[in-house]
Amino acid sequence: MAGSEGPNASSPTQQPPKKYDTTIFLSGPTQSDLQRNAELEKFLIDSGLYESTDEAEKRVEVLGRIDRIVKDWVKQLTSQRGYTDQMVEDANAVIFTFGSYCLGVHGPGADIDTLCVGPSYVNREEDFFIILHDMLAEMEEVTELQPVPDAHVPVMKFKLQGISIDLLYASISLLVVPEDLDISHESVLFDVDEQTVRSLNGCRVADQILKLVPNVEHFRTTLRCLKFWAKRRGVYSNVTGFLGGVNWAILVARICQLYPNAIPSMLVSRFFRVYTQWRWPNPVTLCSIEENELGFPTWDPRKNPRDRFHHMPIITPAYPCMNSSYNVSISTLRVMTEQFHHGNRICEEIELNKTQWSALFEPYLFFEAYKNYLQVDIVAADSDDLLAWKGWVESRFRQLTLKIERDTNGMLQCHPYPKEYVDTSKPCPHCAFFMGLQRKEGVRGQEGQQFDIRGTVDEFRQEINMYMFWKPGMDIYVCHVRRKQLPPFVFPDGYKRPRPLRHASQQDERNDEDAVGSGSGSAERHIKRKIDPKTEDVGPIKRVKQTAISPPRTESVSPSKNAGRSSGTPDISFSNGSRLECRATGDADKNSDVRLPVRQLESEKDSMGDVRVVEDVMHESITRNECTSMLVSEFRNEVKPSQEGCAVKPSEQLEKPLSWNELVVPCAVSFSESKETLA
Repeated sequence: MAGSEGPNASSPTQQPPKKYDTTIFLSGPTQSDLQRNAELEKFLIDSGLYESTDEAEKRVEVLGRIDRIVKDWVKQLTSQRGYTDQMVEDANAVIFTFGSYCLGVHGPGADIDTLCVGPSYVNREEDFFIILHDMLAEMEEVTELQPVPDAHVPVMKFKLQGISIDLLYASISLLVVPEDLDISHESVLFDVDEQTVRSLNGCRVADQILKLVPNVEHFRTTLRCLKFWAKRRGVYSNVTGFLGGVNWAILVARICQLYPNAIPSMLVSRFFRVYTQWRWPNPVTLCSIEENELGFPTWDPRKNPRDRFHHMPIITPAYPCMNSSYNVSISTLRVMTEQFHHGNRICEEIELNKTQWSALFEPYLFFEAYKNYLQVDIVAADSDDLLAWKGWVESRFRQLTLKIERDTNGMLQCHPYPKEYVDTSKPCPHCAFFMGLQRKEGVRGQEGQQFDIRGTVDEFRQEINMYMFWKPGMDIYVCHVRRKQLPPFVFPDGYKRPRPLRHASQQDERNDEDAVGSGSGSAERHIKRKIDPKTEDVGPIKRVKQTAISPPRTESVSPSKNAGRSSGTPDISFSNGSRLECRATGDADKNSDVRLPVRQLESEKDSMGDVRVVEDVMHESITRNECTSMLVSEFRNEVKPSQEGCAVKPSEQLEKPLSWNELVVPCAVSFSESKETLA
């Protein structure tokens, strides 16, 4: 088995390390720096970031097993295609590692990024994703097998003897792959497609990073620390639109270049200091971007118009140099910038001995940060189907962020959270992802302003449903939830923060709320709906849990009128068979907060097994006995046999109108004035 597993993975006779032009800060550590560094390293060890010797040995064993599997696979294909006995004997495939395992910063339970390099006659589409996939599926030692062929870098995910593996495939222009193949040499890129180049680049980039840092051990400790921080703060996920392992490695390597004599405690502090001041989209590079006669496109916004729209360019050091952070959106860049500033503030306090390293790694309280969220529920018939279906949905999840940014002209900002949640009380195989929503900072919304993103979400769902491996039972549901309506399973131990109380002295304060699909982005502000002037003479409204108000039923609903993505309110009417219910809540005081959150669903299952779902998404003003300016849409969803146990009864909807298994039509966004604040 070949491998790129450390600084000595490449022969000393290979090309010398590339030189880079940079400003060098040569100052070394002080005694205080050495003390803080010892405390940091102890913290990392105590946090369990280093694997045991037994686990390290098991990883080596698993990699050897994968190497034997792919060699047998290639020999089998060679024989089936009628090659000579000598060709069958010489047929070979080689396994390389990259990512955290190659860089030496992996921890307990981490997956191993692997690359299989095979001969020219073994292809990815059929031989890798079908034949090898079927071979792996028959092995008892292989579990959780999940192909993702449509990813930017096609990958097959699985566990082998309990070790998570991400396996890529690259077919190079050789009939026989030598066991000592030098993957860092540019000859491996001859006559291959762009998907193969992307697959090969993981190993090539890892080799170059280790060559370009001044001190490999300091780089490893710093990177291990920053990856741990990113995961705790919810910004470690390339697929969601944040940064993945190679992105963080390049960012850390650049800091190591700028401070070649610094130790890890200094490098962590300088990391935040530099990147809080970095003027994106200026790129982060470790070496010059070079052209080559092979002619593959490299990152160059002067020549490639598409590159001009990258928000956070982090350029790979191996040819062809690419932007490794193309997934970053305006919204996710905003979130990461805020987290860099937070880290910088903590590091400044650590340097002043005002706090300890543990403060830097406090988890981010995502469900305290916004007033409004999108909840994306993923369901399937069984656990194996859910694993494959979830992988596909997660690989496309960032598209929802981009579409919302596009359709609201960037006025509605999204914060996708890269963690899945499971409600163990539900019988159906499922998981849920969440996205925080807020109006763009610094832009004050008008009373009743709306962002209707139902059409945006519908477009996203249509793309998701194009999954080539779709099976009955696979489905997704997207709904809006306010902070106070978040399901208990997203909180530790099922704890849900109670609703804050209001003080009379705070009645005159006014804050904005991004309601029904938007959020303020701050956990420090709550909202109170502005009362329509026409309702000033309305008597006290006692708190009523369920008060039904039936609208006129003499008109019809046209679903096509509600499918657009305009920010205005579409034409709306009610069908004879539909019913909306308003639930009024308020204090027994004329001047108190009056809320009529009109969000009642009604499901009527007909003889064909269809479910009609009618949802009122938002009201804008309140009169004596009516709710106005409501956005309504009507859907038909097929209830799969596997999901019959998850159907929501009408009585359950009244008590838990936003439970995970409802069929919800998303989602209008409205802003209104408020006087409610945190107690």
